[in-house]
Amino acid sequence: MTARNIGIDVKPPEAECTDPMCPFHGTLPVRGQVIDGTVASVRMDKTAVVERTLTKYDSKYERYEKRTKRYSAHLAPCMDVKAGDKVTIMECRPLSKTVSFAVIAKRE
Repeated sequence: MTARNIGIDVKPPEAECTDPMCPFHGTLPVRGQVIDGTVASVRMDKTAVVERTLTKYDSKYERYEKRTKRYSAHLAPCMDVKAGDKVTIMECRPLSKTVSFAVIAKRE
């Protein structure tokens, strides 16, 4: 089974899977936001928690503050991802109460 084109320039995973919610081997369409972050946890079943850290300027104190946003993203079995890896996630339809993103690539 060959990986399908998801419409964004990322390398598909080498492993195969039978997950219907996989963007490459299933039927899950991805669209919208593309976010780069770091995997904080992979303890849930087929779900990864991805953290994105950014800085916001506080004009009153003329300093930058660090902010962290956490996203729950669907992790297909064909993706070889563990905590601490840098990944790219992309928006998809809501898969559960908190999951509206899917992991599409592991960055080096």
